[in-house]
Amino acid sequence: MKTVFNIIIFSCASLLASYAQDIVNPEFDKKVDRMISYHVPTISVEKACNDSLRSYIYLDAREKEEYDVSHIPKARYIGYDNFDISSIMDLPRDKPIIVYCSIGYRSDKIGKKLEKAGFTNVYNLYGSIFEWANRGFLIVDNKNKPTKRLHTFNKKWSKWVDNPDVEKVW
Repeated sequence: MKTVFNIIIFSCASLLASYAQDIVNPEFDKKVDRMISYHVPTISVEKACNDSLRSYIYLDAREKEEYDVSHIPKARYIGYDNFDISSIMDLPRDKPIIVYCSIGYRSDKIGKKLEKAGFTNVYNLYGSIFEWANRGFLIVDNKNKPTKRLHTFNKKWSKWVDNPDVEKVW
């Protein structure tokens, strides 16, 4: 019985360790951790940006006005409030997909819908575009030109974007 208990403890510790995503701001990390339900596996912005072995499809689960201000290069807008699964049925079901929003809450929910629809390689970007911008990774506007502007949803949420080079808009 003791061996089984030790295996369970080790497995749970390993599972929890896999969720650690290395967000720079510890308070933001706590906020993200409390907001998402881990319906789908998470991926760090560092790994997503630097993983040269995989070609990810990025799906933006924010609203259109947020996406138009800026988004991750080559990201496809899918929205949240009016998300329609039929809008992405042209995508291969086994291709690695990263869903993101502002911090990961909306993308977590959309990721679950994707898995339910048969997509088998879905990730939620932990810290989402806020952490992407905090790390100084490239964001582009609706003309695919590099920008420093980021839609932060509202003034309250803008505190989680702490990169001084980012211009916060809402």
